[in-house]
Amino acid sequence: MGMSADNVHGLVLALSSSVFIGSSFIVKKKGLKKAGATGTRAGSGGYSYLYEPWWWAGMTTMIVGEIANFAAYAYAPAILVTPLGALSIIFSAVLAHFILEEKLHVFGALGCVLCVVGSTSIVLHAPKEKDIESVKQVWRLATQPGFIVYTCVVAIVVLILIFRYVPRYGHSHMMVYIGICSLMGSLTVMSVKAVGIALKLTFSGMNQFIYFQTWIFTVIVVLFSLTQVNYLNKALDTFNTAVISPVYYVMFTSFTILASMIMFKDWDSQNASQIVTELCGFITILSGTFLLHKTKDMGDESPIDASVFSFSKSPSPNPKVTPSPNS
Repeated sequence: MGMSADNVHGLVLALSSSVFIGSSFIVKKKGLKKAGATGTRAGSGGYSYLYEPWWWAGMTTMIVGEIANFAAYAYAPAILVTPLGALSIIFSAVLAHFILEEKLHVFGALGCVLCVVGSTSIVLHAPKEKDIESVKQVWRLATQPGFIVYTCVVAIVVLILIFRYVPRYGHSHMMVYIGICSLMGSLTVMSVKAVGIALKLTFSGMNQFIYFQTWIFTVIVVLFSLTQVNYLNKALDTFNTAVISPVYYVMFTSFTILASMIMFKDWDSQNASQIVTELCGFITILSGTFLLHKTKDMGDESPIDASVFSFSKSPSPNPKVTPSPNS
């Protein structure tokens, strides 16, 4: 089954976005390390990293990555673009291994492989999207009963979380912050898709910014993105990143795919075997992401070296893997 040209565009943009975002983490971390060596660390409330060119380089790389990601949604369905976000985790893990000398654990490497396999199966079976000629068409899709019900449910749950659960459980249960970010994220992606399509059509000569619908989608993107960043920062500040990232990724991706199915009816054009393959690919990516994060801080126990490949029955002579009794 061949991929549509738009899906290929979306795929290339999503992959380049992962490369930029993945490397931005490393460059930013290098900047934070250099800044921490000279001034107050960011974790202790310092802002000396703002004077660090490395940190700004990291931020710039991240912004370029986010723009590429934004553009990817204009071309390809969310079910293709969103799961590929996992590849940025791989990219940063591999770069950290070489640049920051944070060793990649054996299971971390396996996690990378799983993410690639899962992504490949999703890419090969992603649905082709209906051609959209105008933002008004996206607006019609967004105002169908099914999607209005989804939006209302999300809005109610988010408000309950913000006003009732954040003050009580925000600091003890990470699902409160992550729930807010993931639920709002699914609506943000649908609006990003609408704005992306509007820009794509505007550049091709059909101005979409004459419609009020385009501006509504734009306002939603800005407001929701700022709210998400706010709560995600609170989450990262309160809980361990290694736990937050995979859980947030899983919830955000699941809600986004659900929202995309309700709004764009992505799966109408697909048969059961394609849908099952996509779900399997998605679960494979989730397992890989989970493994990568689980093993992030285990790097020193058995870094990747020749011992990985000695799966013989006799105990490995390498002291790193099986310490001898007298060591």
